[in-house]
Amino acid sequence: MSRIGKMPISLPKGVAVTISQDNLVTIQGPKGRLQQQLPTDVKIEMAGNEVQVSRVSDSKTQRALHGLSRALINNMVLGVSTGFTRVLDVEGVGYRAALLGKNLVVIVGYSHPVEIVPPAGITFDVDRTGRQITITGIDKAAVGQMAAQIRDLRPPEPYKGKGIRYRGEYVRQKAGKSGKVGGKK
Repeated sequence: MSRIGKMPISLPKGVAVTISQDNLVTIQGPKGRLQQQLPTDVKIEMAGNEVQVSRVSDSKTQRALHGLSRALINNMVLGVSTGFTRVLDVEGVGYRAALLGKNLVVIVGYSHPVEIVPPAGITFDVDRTGRQITITGIDKAAVGQMAAQIRDLRPPEPYKGKGIRYRGEYVRQKAGKSGKVGGKK
């Protein structure tokens, strides 16, 4: 039995779950509403103030879908109750970010500023120094995908460490060229 799949999901106050016959799960909470179509191979049922996920057989695909379905429902419950946040740090001389209305404008060494329009359900926040970007939303996958897209504009490079990195990400520094001092004799 999946250790993650067999754990029940307790619902916080103000969160309501609706499960249809074809495993369309709709979760409504104080921050918004999320909907996910889950595989029909797993059985999802309400038991009081908890959601329980179980599987019908022990086939390999059912075992894989068991824990996945439980994790997706748990992320939806957490999203509509507390939300998700991803923080990016901008490192480098002249590199910075700013908000233009709801859009994020990033200046990271290109000949032009890059403007990013947030998809529905995602909001940006930039600190006053322009060195920290905060991405918030109720859908964990959408927040992570947007953070990855922003990081891909200028990933941290290993020689000077310039670029956009996740908060807490370690970038291993490489040594530069050796033997450059002096010249030919």
